[in-house]
Amino acid sequence: MSTLEIKDLHVSVITDDAPIEILRGVDLTVTSGQTHAIMGPNGSGKSTLAYSLAGHPKYQVTSGSVTLDGQDVLAMTVDERARAGLFLAMQYPVEVPGVSMSNFLRSAATAVRGQAPAIRTWVKEVRGAMADLGIESEFAERSVNEGFSGGEKKRHEILQLSLLRPKFAVLDETDSGLDVDALRVVSEGVNRYRETGDVGVVLITHYTRILRYIKPDVVHVFAGGRVVESGGPELAEELETNGYVRFTGQPGGVTVGGQR
Repeated sequence: MSTLEIKDLHVSVITDDAPIEILRGVDLTVTSGQTHAIMGPNGSGKSTLAYSLAGHPKYQVTSGSVTLDGQDVLAMTVDERARAGLFLAMQYPVEVPGVSMSNFLRSAATAVRGQAPAIRTWVKEVRGAMADLGIESEFAERSVNEGFSGGEKKRHEILQLSLLRPKFAVLDETDSGLDVDALRVVSEGVNRYRETGDVGVVLITHYTRILRYIKPDVVHVFAGGRVVESGGPELAEELETNGYVRFTGQPGGVTVGGQR
């Protein structure tokens, strides 16, 4: 069993003027086999948490710790975090012109697995994963995310997830911009990943609609740069009905330094 443990994490975002503190003491422990949903208003720091875990240079950890099976994640480079078993599905996946999906996926799998997958089995594996997600075979030779629709980009993120099989997947608003059909397909992809073994999911979202497809074990409310309440799936239903005013004191939510 693997464990991702975050203790008293403080993070500032680097701006042209001065660093702005966004995360103000985040505590969160996720073990393999669990799905944790993080919900909160715009500006509460949810995406900052995701990018900090991945090692984005714009976000500066000022105190606290993050460990994966006892290893210091914050001491790792971005690629070392990926090899250790951390995966980030971004809210806004970037385009990589000139790099085909097939080359990108095989290079990533080689880095994570420690050796290049055999061509014959790899091609079969990729084709099967693409078919599961309704991705046309022609996309394999297109540049990564270039000219893709929002839904196609999100499917590609889940394709990476299914092929790389990390210990922990951090999904940053994967449901953002998806229509009903794409939401169902993407959710099914996440559920297939969960069924592959002892893996954990941190699902960041605003809305409960994705939680109808991906059932969380624990729901956390994020506000003011920290986890302010945790509970079961019924907590998400309360948020759907009443919003975040109980936690923010503001009907329109709360922002922290203008960041997300």
